[in-house]
Parts: sequence; structure tokens; C-alpha cells
Amino acid sequence: MKNIVIPKIGMRIVKSSISVAICFIVAAIRGGHGIVFYSLLSALWCMQSYVSTTMKNAVQRIIGTVTGALYGLIFLAVKEHSHIPSFIALHLTESQHELFAYLSYGFLVAILIMFLLWTTVLIKKKHASYFSCVVFLSVAVAHIGDQNIYLFTWNRFLDTMLGIFIGVAVNCFSLPKHKHKDVLFVSGVDGTLLTVANNMNDYCKVELNRMLDEGMKFTLSTMRTPAGLMELMKDIRLNIPVIAMNGAVLYDVRKNHYEKAVFVNHEYVQPLLDFARQKNLFYFTNVLIDNSLVIFYEQCEDTTQQNLVRQLSRSPYRNYVKRAVPYGENVIYFMMFYKTPVIEQFYEDLCAAGWNKKVKILKYLSTDFPGYSYIKIYHLDVSKENMLEYLKSTLDISKTVTFGTIQGKYDYVVQEGDSNTVVHTLKKLYEPVFPFF
Repeated sequence: MKNIVIPKIGMRIVKSSISVAICFIVAAIRGGHGIVFYSLLSALWCMQSYVSTTMKNAVQRIIGTVTGALYGLIFLAVKEHSHIPSFIALHLTESQHELFAYLSYGFLVAILIMFLLWTTVLIKKKHASYFSCVVFLSVAVAHIGDQNIYLFTWNRFLDTMLGIFIGVAVNCFSLPKHKHKDVLFVSGVDGTLLTVANNMNDYCKVELNRMLDEGMKFTLSTMRTPAGLMELMKDIRLNIPVIAMNGAVLYDVRKNHYEKAVFVNHEYVQPLLDFARQKNLFYFTNVLIDNSLVIFYEQCEDTTQQNLVRQLSRSPYRNYVKRAVPYGENVIYFMMFYKTPVIEQFYEDLCAAGWNKKVKILKYLSTDFPGYSYIKIYHLDVSKENMLEYLKSTLDISKTVTFGTIQGKYDYVVQEGDSNTVVHTLKKLYEPVFPFF
């Protein structure tokens, strides 16, 4: 039986409740004038996860309210000065008269709706068209029988504007906190920031993006390629280059640009290729060409290898080319993917030939393809730590806080897959309740 997870009451829920309470207080101060219902709707509509979205929604609501109210006034003016011609009225029964008047109003509403929607297109505010129609119809249809429809139109406008103001004010309000913008926070990805299922819950996304928008210096350090990283982090607004490929590259997600790359020594490239060919084995060779990652491979007869290529080549950030690596290209790393016994033997052969003293060799099991393993070969000096030092120098930052799953290697150790820990700890460190670090 699955464990039932009871969600916490988040700040957005609390702020929504506060906005509703304030709307009622304002309505009471106004002495019962207007309809608080419209203020409540506007306030809740503006209560969004991000301040930027709140402002965008507020603008949409304001434009929609103004446009709808203006067309509502036009409707009222036309209605007051339009009457059924006497020669038609004389030939109508009372019920026919009511039906004719009803249909006349309906056609007038339909015509004005057409011009209302056209107006939102004309002023290039199509996103506000729905709210314009809601306001207009509330004037022209829902409250057409009110004694003072002009007063209602004014109150409808005022109620909405008050609700927008309250919603924006409450959502943008936060207690003053000292933010540590002089610290670089660095997190691992797999098993650290992401869960075992390679995702992040909504709370973590919202809070992480909020802190990033406020200027927190945060980056990721991973053995994944930028392609694999961007697919997983597409909803996160990273503002600092990330350390990828186990420290072989520094990649700017915003610019889609490799800021720095450490290549395998040119004199080792061909010997390493020949060493594998002698054993009838082949690499996936990752090469950087004009800021694009190209993966060359010569042979792919194994079904699992073909599945891997088919899966990874779907990404627009990877380019697979089935041919030998052109001479002189900049190789970031070699990757070999075979059944585990083959990888184990080749790793021993590499070490026996002394390659482990010339290049950096990593060997690990595949989690996606049981029974298979990887070997990755980089420049000897490649490491996440070295690339982090380079990043710190470019940002002119000396202090860092790191998150990872290995005890003793990181400042904060995270239980594998518990991304909540990273975000909660980031909040405490970046904007502590008490002004000290």
C-alpha cells in the first residue's frame, strides 16, 4: 500500500487567504458599496507562483477590465437611446414585444462582443480578451436589470482594481532578509537535486526559481552532457554556467554556449582509437565543433547500443555521425558502452598499457541498461573541482557551498533522491531568518 503524502500549506495558499481577508476588510471600509466578489476573483487571479507572472496577470486583468467597462458603457448608451419603432410596436402583442426587445439586446451584445474582441487584437492584447468579455457581459447581461447600471459599472471597475492591487501587494510582499549573493552554491544533479525518477517537485522548482530571480548564485556540477542536463532542467532558470561532463566543460545554459572545454591531448587521440580497434571495440567520441557537440561512432551492431543511440539522438543538442573521427578535431571525451565483462576487461587492458597515467579513465555500471557498463576517457586534469575553481575565478567569488551524496566530499550531504533537502537548505543559507551565515 502506497504511503499517503499530505501536502503542506505553502505560502501561496497562505497569501491567497490573506488577500481574501483584506478584500473583505476593504469592502467593509467602503460601507458595502460595490460587490466584494469581483475583488476576490481579481486578487486570487493575481496570486501566482512568481512575481513576474503576477504582474503579467495583473496587467491582463487591468486591460481587460478597462476595455470591457468601456464597451459596457457603450452598450448602456445605445440601449437607452434605442426604441422599437412605433409602427412595429403597434402590430406586436405584449409577448412578441418582449421577445423582439430581448432579441434586439442579444444582437447588440453579439455585435459589441465582435468589436470588443477586435479591439483587443488591435491593441495587441489578445490575452486580455477573455477578461474584457467577462466585464462587458457582467454589465450588459448579468446586471442589466439593476436600478443604476452606471453605478454598477463604476463599482465593477473599482472592485476589480482593488482586488488586483491587493493581490499584487500581498504576493509581492516579503519580510526583509539579508541575501548572501557573495556565495556560490553548487549542487549535484542525479540523486541530489533530482529524485530517483529524475524529476523535481513543484515546490522545489518555484522556490529555486524565485531565489535565482532574486540573484542567488547557483550552479550544477554533473557528469551529464549539457544536452542531458538541459532536458532535465528546462524549467529551472539557471543564470550561471554549469559544470558538465564530469568537469570537462563549462556550459552557459542561457547562451547555449561552451564557455570552456578541456580536450584530450591531441597526441593521445589516434593511439586511443587504435588501441580500441585492435580489440574490435569502438568508442562514441564526443567532439566540439563550432560550439556544437558531435558524437562520432564507427560501429553499432549491438541492439542495446542501437537503442542508446536512438534514445539520445532525439535531442536537438546532440549530433550523431556514423564515421571515423576526422583527424585533428578537439575531443572532449571518449565513451565506450558494452556489456560489463567487456568493459571490465578493456579497463584492465588500458591500465596495463599505462593509459591510466596519461588520461583520466572512469568506469561505472549503467543504471538504464542492466548488464552494461560505461568507460569514459578524459584529459588527465579533468575534474569537477578544477572547473569549479575556474568558475569561481571568473565570478570573482571565493566562498562556495556544495551539495552532494558522498560523505566527506561535500559541505552538505543529501540522501539520494531527496531534492527537498537541497532547496530547503539553500533557503536557510541564502536568505537566513537571522542576519548571519
